[in-house]
Amino acid sequence: MAASNAAGGSGGRGSGGPWRNWAGNVTTRPARTVTPSSTEELATAVRTAVDDGLTVKAVGTGHSFTSAAATDGLLVRPDRLTGVRTIDRTAGTVTVAAGTPLVHLNRTLAAHGLSLTNMGDIMEQTVSGATSTGTHGTGRDSASLAAQITALELVTADGSVLRCSAKENPDVFDAARLGLGALGVVSELTFAVEPEFLLTAREEPMSFDEVTGRFDELVAENEHFEFYWFPHTGSCNTKRNNRSQGPAAPPGRVSGWIEDELLSNGVFQVACSVGRAVPAAVPGIAKVSSRALSARTYTDIPYKVFTSPRRVRFLEMEYALPRTAAAEALRELKTLVERCRFKVSFPVEVRTAPADDLPLSTASGRDTVYLAVHMYRGTPHQAYFAAVERIMTAYAGRPHWGKLHTRDAEYLAGVYPRFDAFTAVRDRLDPERRFGNGYLRRVLGS
Repeated sequence: MAASNAAGGSGGRGSGGPWRNWAGNVTTRPARTVTPSSTEELATAVRTAVDDGLTVKAVGTGHSFTSAAATDGLLVRPDRLTGVRTIDRTAGTVTVAAGTPLVHLNRTLAAHGLSLTNMGDIMEQTVSGATSTGTHGTGRDSASLAAQITALELVTADGSVLRCSAKENPDVFDAARLGLGALGVVSELTFAVEPEFLLTAREEPMSFDEVTGRFDELVAENEHFEFYWFPHTGSCNTKRNNRSQGPAAPPGRVSGWIEDELLSNGVFQVACSVGRAVPAAVPGIAKVSSRALSARTYTDIPYKVFTSPRRVRFLEMEYALPRTAAAEALRELKTLVERCRFKVSFPVEVRTAPADDLPLSTASGRDTVYLAVHMYRGTPHQAYFAAVERIMTAYAGRPHWGKLHTRDAEYLAGVYPRFDAFTAVRDRLDPERRFGNGYLRRVLGS
C-alpha cells in the first residue's frame, strides 16, 4: 500500500502526497497530512484545519474498499497515535490509542494473560479504523469489535475532546462506537477484555447442501461457526471454534505453514493470477482449490485461532442479512453463479453475529448472517457484485460500511431502525460537515 510521506506535527501545512488503500481501488490526495502523537496534537490539527476551511478525515491502514476516509482536506495518519495506555484488570478493560494496530493490541494482551472476546480474521487494521467501519468476526453470542467498546475519546469539529461512555455523553457514545468517521476523530478507545482462554478450531470439508441444510444447527452448537463455499463447486470448508480446557496444541510449524501460507496464500495467488489471465480455467481451478484444504483440529490462544494471514489482494462486497434468510440467500447466490456464468475464483465467506444495540451496526436489532463475495484484484467485478447486491437487498440486506456497495441514505434509513438517531447526533456534533466526504454524503445524506 502506498502511503503519504508528508508527516507533520499537530498543524503541519505542507501538501500531502497521495494515499492509496490496501486493494488499490481508492486514491485520495489531501491538501495536508498530519501524524499527531497525542490527543492534544490531534485536537490542535483539527481546530487549525477547520479554521482554514478544510474538511478532516482520519485514515487507518487502508483495509476498507470504500472511500470512507477520502478527503481533499486534512488527512490524519495513525502512525504515531499508537500504544496501549492502560490495562485495568479489576475493571476488565484495556485503553489504547486510536491508531494502534490490532496485531499490537492482541500481542500485548496475550503478554498480560488477557484477550478480547471476539475479533475479525485479520489484524492489520488500526483499532479505530476497524471499529469505525464495523469489522466483525463470527459468533453465536459475541458481537463485533465495536460492541466490545466501553469508552472512547472523540475530537469534535471545534477541537474539543469528548469523553464518552454509557454514563458520560451516552448518546454520543451510542453512535460513535461505530461512527464512520462522521462525528469526529476518535483518539482513544477502551475495550472490554477477559482472562486469556483457549479455543479449539475444527476445520473440515462439507458439501454445500449439507452445510446449508444444517446451518441453524451448526450455528447453535458452536460458539463461533463460519464456512467458505467455493463457487463452481458443491464444496465448502467449515470452521468451528469453541472454548477449550486445553492443553494448547497449535498447528505444527510445517503443516501450519503449508495450510496458511503455501495453500491459502502462495498457491492461491498463482491460481487467481491464472484465472484472471484465462477466465475459462476458473471452474477447474475452483474444483482443485476446494479439495486442497484438508480437515484439521488445533487448540491455541484466541487471536491465533481467529486470525490468519491474507496476502492475496482482492475487492470485496459483504451484506448482513437476517439470519433466518441464510440458506435461501445462499442457494440463490449459487444459482446465480451457475446461470450467469460468472468466473469467480474466490470463495464466498459466511459468518454470523448476534443482535446488538449500535445504531449503525450491521447486526443492529437482529440476529445476522454475513455473506461476503470477493474478486481477485484486476478481475472485472462490477457485474458479479451488482447481481449479488440485487439478491442481498431483496432480503433487506445491510452492506458492510467498509466494503463495496451502491446503497444510499434513502435505502439505508429503511433497513436501520435507529438510522435517524445516528444522524441526529451527527447534526449536533458536525452541522457544517467538517468530517464529511462524498461517501458519507451518499450513505448518510447531506
